[in-house]
Amino acid sequence: MIDKLEYLLALARERHFGRAAESCGVTQPTFSAGIRTLEETLGMPLVERSSRFQGFTPEGERVLDWARRIVGDMRAMRADIGALKRGLSGLLRIAAIPTALATITELTTPYRAMHPDVRFSIQSCTSNEVLRRLENFEIDAGVTYLDNEPIGRTRVVPFYQERYRLLTSAGALLGHRDRVSWAELGQIPLCLLTPDMQNRRILDRLLHNAGVELLPTLESNSIVVLVSHVQTGRWACVLPEKLARIFGLTEKLRAIPIVSPEEVHTVGLVLPDREPLSPLVTALVQIASQHAKDLADTP
Repeated sequence: MIDKLEYLLALARERHFGRAAESCGVTQPTFSAGIRTLEETLGMPLVERSSRFQGFTPEGERVLDWARRIVGDMRAMRADIGALKRGLSGLLRIAAIPTALATITELTTPYRAMHPDVRFSIQSCTSNEVLRRLENFEIDAGVTYLDNEPIGRTRVVPFYQERYRLLTSAGALLGHRDRVSWAELGQIPLCLLTPDMQNRRILDRLLHNAGVELLPTLESNSIVVLVSHVQTGRWACVLPEKLARIFGLTEKLRAIPIVSPEEVHTVGLVLPDREPLSPLVTALVQIASQHAKDLADTP
C-alpha cells in the first residue's frame, strides 16, 4: 500500500503520468496499474483521466492529504529507527527564498559540527515554491517569510528578523546618506527581484505606501545579477540587511538603512505539520531555535 501512496504523491508533484512513473523508477504501465489498484482498494476514482492527467477527483484530493501524512510518518519512522542504530546521517533537503540563502550557513555550519555524517541539499525557490515542495515531500524544511503571506498548514520556527538596506555606490545619488526614506527611492534607478518573489511584493507595497509608483530599470530572479549591476555605479537595489553584508562592502559600495517606516519581517523555518518530526528535522529545529534565542539575547 505504501508504494501506491508514493505513486499518488509523485503524480501530485509531476502532474504527468510519464514523469511521475520515471521519478518512481517504474514503467508507466506499472505506475498506472498501481494507481488503479489503489482506486480499487479504496473503492473510488482518485484521478480525472483523459488522454493526459487532468487532476484529482474530490475523493482523490482527500486521499492525497492522507497519503502525505502516512508516507511522511513512515519516512520519519524509518529515519528515527536508523538514527538509533547509526546516529544522525543522510541527506537534509532545505529550500530557501533567495534573500535568505546567505543565512543558511548559520544553520548548516553548526549542524555539520554536531552531526558530521549528515549531508545537505540547498535549493533556491520562491516562497510559493517552498511551500509546494514541502507539501509534496520534495524537501524536509523550508526557509521563508512567516508573517507576510499565508503559509498554509505548516509548523514554523522563527529564525531572524529581516530589515532592509539600500545598496548603492558611494558616489551615486543618496550614496552619501546615513539613512534614506522609502519615498526617496523614487529618485534613483533601481534593480529589483522579479514580481514572483515575495521580497519584491513586500518592496512594492512599501514603495506604493510611500507614494512611489516605480518601474524598475532592471529585474532579475538572481541576487548576483542585481549586485553586479549595483557595482557598476549606475544602479541601486534594496536588499535585506543580512544579505547586504556578505558582498564585501567597501568605500565605493554602501548599505544604507531605509526608514520611514523601518519595516521588519520574520524569516524562519517552515516544517511539515506532523508529530513527531524526523530526527534530521528535529536537529535542525534545535539549531534554528538556539540561533533565534542567541539573537534575542544580543544587545
